[in-house]
Amino acid sequence: MAPPSAPSSDTHLVERLRALGPFLRERALRTEQERRVPDEVVAAVTEAGLYRMNVPRRYGGYQTPPHTQVDAIAEIAAACGSTAFATMIQAGCAFIAALFPDEAQDEIFTSPDIRVGGTLIPDATAVATGDGYVVNGTSGFATGCRHADWHLLTARVESGDGPPEVLWTAVPMAELEILDDWYATGLAGSGSNSVVARDVFVPAHRVVPVGPLLGGEFPSKANGDDPFYRMPVLLMFCAWTAPNALGLARGALADFTGRIHRRGITYTFHQRQNEATVTHLQMAEAALKLSSAELLTRDFVARIEAGEPYSEQERARIRAQSGYVARLGKEVVDLVASASGASSLHQDVARAARGA
Repeated sequence: MAPPSAPSSDTHLVERLRALGPFLRERALRTEQERRVPDEVVAAVTEAGLYRMNVPRRYGGYQTPPHTQVDAIAEIAAACGSTAFATMIQAGCAFIAALFPDEAQDEIFTSPDIRVGGTLIPDATAVATGDGYVVNGTSGFATGCRHADWHLLTARVESGDGPPEVLWTAVPMAELEILDDWYATGLAGSGSNSVVARDVFVPAHRVVPVGPLLGGEFPSKANGDDPFYRMPVLLMFCAWTAPNALGLARGALADFTGRIHRRGITYTFHQRQNEATVTHLQMAEAALKLSSAELLTRDFVARIEAGEPYSEQERARIRAQSGYVARLGKEVVDLVASASGASSLHQDVARAARGA
């Protein structure tokens, strides 16, 4: 497979992913049934260049602006929510990996299309040795782990004198065991299995304390002064998670709009659902909720892109807006689902909300 060429403009990445929509949609049901993103979908998204969004340019990455990342992930989510969630996690973890010491980055980014996964809950434990840490434990919600090359495993260093120190440890996926335990009713195709570390040695240059990193202190010298990597990790997660809600809502509303011209309303005289006044009101409310979510997303993403400094009030507002976008997206899906009738329960009909 030929490597993706760098987009001549940010819109080209979005256009590539938009063109993949029918391909992803056709495989959305299979993605859910197999509880993982199919190999050919991962290959197609890789070829489109999505995993390069947060990879440093010196390794062939794009360092794509957050507003374009939002548009890109939303295009995937409109076709398959599980695929969007898995790709979002891996694209986001590449950003975190770019904050690690430069020596670690040289090991991780051997290709601009490298896939980096991660877990956020510190269920694993790390014990310091002379030149690194030995990590043990089982960590859940390792989204997309079956297709990842590296994993940012969160581990805690226990201390008898206070709360444990929390670390991000960069571990090759080949050194971790994957448990086949992802049986879920939502995001079923994201492949968020648990991973197990058994006496995994992680050298010191592949370990970063989580607290300082979230506070804007990270060891990379090459990226330390780059405005792209000065954007706070927690705020970037807001930018990465919002488009999942936007895309799912757009997909659900688009499918609903198409179906109301082909089906009636049972036990009424309406031969076509679009003939009913209540349908117009339902569509209008859903569309306004979606528009509100899009406007909120543009607002807080623009603030992230504006750069430092970020006041505490601004950080709180961005996180609140991101959460409210997710709520609005859910309300759109709930609204059109309640208006879609019993036939929408069939799996081949409910593709737009696949993974929701």
